[in-house]
Amino acid sequence: MKHGKKNARRYIVAASIGALLSAGVATGAYAGTTEEPAAAPAYQPEMVKALAVTLGVSEKAAIERLDREAEQQDRFAELRKDRVDTLGAFFAKDGSLVVNAADAEAAQDVRAAGLKARIPERGESELDRIKAQLDAKALKSAPAGVSAWSVDLASDTVTVEVNGDTDAATRSFLKAAKSNGDAVRVVKGQEKLETQAVVPPGSRMTFNGYLCSVGYGAKDRNGNQVLVTAGHCIEDLPELAYNGTRFAKGTHTRFALGTRSVDMGIAAVDAGHSIGLDITTYGRAGTVPVRGSKRAPSGAALCKSGQTTQWTCGKVGSYNVSVTYTDQNGGPDTVVTGLASSSVCTQGGDSGGAYVSGDQAQGMTSGGPSNQRCNGQVNARGSSYFQPLDDALAYYGLTLNTK
Repeated sequence: MKHGKKNARRYIVAASIGALLSAGVATGAYAGTTEEPAAAPAYQPEMVKALAVTLGVSEKAAIERLDREAEQQDRFAELRKDRVDTLGAFFAKDGSLVVNAADAEAAQDVRAAGLKARIPERGESELDRIKAQLDAKALKSAPAGVSAWSVDLASDTVTVEVNGDTDAATRSFLKAAKSNGDAVRVVKGQEKLETQAVVPPGSRMTFNGYLCSVGYGAKDRNGNQVLVTAGHCIEDLPELAYNGTRFAKGTHTRFALGTRSVDMGIAAVDAGHSIGLDITTYGRAGTVPVRGSKRAPSGAALCKSGQTTQWTCGKVGSYNVSVTYTDQNGGPDTVVTGLASSSVCTQGGDSGGAYVSGDQAQGMTSGGPSNQRCNGQVNARGSSYFQPLDDALAYYGLTLNTK
C-alpha cells in the first residue's frame, strides 16, 4: 500500500500522547520555600473522577476499587510465582478477582491467599487450544460474517461474535466452532469491525500528507529509542512528522491488508526527539503518567486517549481475541489475532490511542464497530479492540519508557 496516491487505502489515526516530543515537567514546591512537596496521590485525581463516573460510584469507591484490584493482582502474581496450578483469572462485577484453579489443592491455595477460587470445566489452556484451532481455520479463509472470537474466562467458553454475513468461509468457520459443543458460545447481532482510520485535521503525527497516532516510547536492546504503535498505522513504514518536523521512521509492522496480521509496529525515533511519558486526556483528567505495563486482568477498569473520542473509560474484556476487519475501500478482509477487547467507546480516528489502567500502560487502539458513535461522554457505551502493549514489547525486545 502506498499512502498519498489517489486510490490509496487510508489508515489515518489520531494522536494519543501529550507532549510527545518533550519530557514531562516535574512539579513541586516553589523555589525559595521551605515547605516539603506534597506527596503524590496514589492515582491521578482526574482519572479517578472519570472512573467514578464510568463505574457509577463515588470517587472514594473508585479509589477503593483500584486499590483492591492492585492488591488482588499482587496476590495472584505471588501464587503464580509459587507455582500454584492456576488456569487464568478475571475480575467479577463486584471487583473480586476470581482465580481458575486446576484442582482442589490449587483452589485451597488460592483461598488461603485471600482470593476467590473456582475449578472450571475447561479453563484458560483448554480454551486457548480451541481458539487456536479456529484461528488456523480463519487464517486460511477470512470469515466475513464473524466479527471476533475470543477466550472468555468468566463464561469458561470461546465466544464467537457473528455479524450476519453468510459467505462460505463463515459457514465453514461456524460449523467448526459449533463442533466443540458448549465450549463455544455464539453471539449473534454484532457489527462488522474495521481498523479505526480517518483523515481528521490537527492530528499529532503526519506522513505522506496523511495523519496518524502516536503510541508509547520504548528502547530496544541496544538502547535506541523507538515508538510503539498500532501496526496498521505504519503499514508502509513511512517517515513520521510532528508539527511539520520529522521525528521518526517506521521500521517494522506485523500488519498487512488481506493477510494474517498482528496489529503492532514500531518506528525508530530520530536523535534529538523523544516520546512523552504522560498520556493526554484532552483536559478531562489532567495527564496520566506511564509508570509500567503490568497487564490488567479481564474486568479491570480501563481508559483510553484518542483524538476523535478523546478520553473514554470502561473495562477490560477478554484477551487472546481474533477479529475480522472489513476494509473501508473495498479491499480484502483481514484477520488480526492477539488483540484484547474492552467496553471503551472508540470511533474512526482513535487508532493507535493509548489505553491505561491506573498508571499501567495497556495497549493501543486497533479497531471497533464500523458504525459505532460515542456520545461525547467519558463513560459512553461502546466497545473496542486494542493491541496489548506487553505483547508488542516482548515481541520486539523493548523496554517501556516510564516515569
